[in-house]
Amino acid sequence: MTIAFFGEVMLRLSPPGRELLLQTSKFEVNVGGAEANVATGLACLGHKVRMVSAVADNPLGGAIVGELRRRGVDTAQIAQEPGRVGLYFLTPGAGLRASEVVYDRAHSVFADRPAEAWDWEAALDGATRLHLSGITPALGANTAAAAIAAAEAAGARGIPVSFDGNYRAKLWEAWDSDPRGVLSQLIAHADILFGNHRDVALLLGKPFSGDGPDRRREAAEAAFEAFPKLQLIASTARHVVDADSHRIAARIDARDRGYQTDEVLVAGIVDRIGAGDAFAAGVLHALLDGGDPAAAARAGLALTALKHSLPGDASLFTRADLAAFDEGGLDVRR
Repeated sequence: MTIAFFGEVMLRLSPPGRELLLQTSKFEVNVGGAEANVATGLACLGHKVRMVSAVADNPLGGAIVGELRRRGVDTAQIAQEPGRVGLYFLTPGAGLRASEVVYDRAHSVFADRPAEAWDWEAALDGATRLHLSGITPALGANTAAAAIAAAEAAGARGIPVSFDGNYRAKLWEAWDSDPRGVLSQLIAHADILFGNHRDVALLLGKPFSGDGPDRRREAAEAAFEAFPKLQLIASTARHVVDADSHRIAARIDARDRGYQTDEVLVAGIVDRIGAGDAFAAGVLHALLDGGDPAAAARAGLALTALKHSLPGDASLFTRADLAAFDEGGLDVRR
């Protein structure tokens, strides 16, 4: 079973250690992008994945394609065309200083590619699921139209769609956008939504009262009523102590009930970027293996917790790593 992912793959540049941006003259470079991160996470867990994207026809684009291919991602549907790759700069947080992201993605090959340039017949050939995120339509009118076309093409072929809200205000605010209208069109095609009460509040134009699990269940029930195709909503609850310590729980709501894990303390954080994508990969992994919502929540929590220990955007953990996490032993594995 092949899962297709549509979105931009780009380069992340960040100063070494926890220095400020341009505090030194060096950058560490990683390949990333929300959809590519989920694809990579699933590939490392043994699933067949395909990336549908476009990058520059230059050494930077070639490096991106090569890195994904080495991680087990099918890159045959990544176009390489003249132009530039998208970039983002990360200043890692420390102590009570939050991490900060600066985007440099305008007019990348992916962002400027016309919606009609994508060949959905080839991109979705043999696919059993399409995964999208809210970052793709946030990039501009071209990518918003392309994401909607992808979801419609999947629906016409009976291919289920999973969607990660991934709301990025900085991207939406950079153009004359309609986030609620575009995202609602996309989620109307989805059977799985990765998002919480804030995402649902944006979609439905109303807040949800209460706190904790009750508020999330209220939001989930409202989303199920608004979007008939929707069957599962997966989310994490994160309490930030400081840059090094977070408490995280995972939750999955089905139409008939919700399941929430206990919190785990994730301390000694190395890199929190991509943790949400790791969560999505863990949830999809468990569902692909026939797990129920409770198993999916536990797998998502395990993979997101492990991702905090790894530099870079993507989870590179295997089934053996997940099994070891479930066993709970933290001593050296020999």
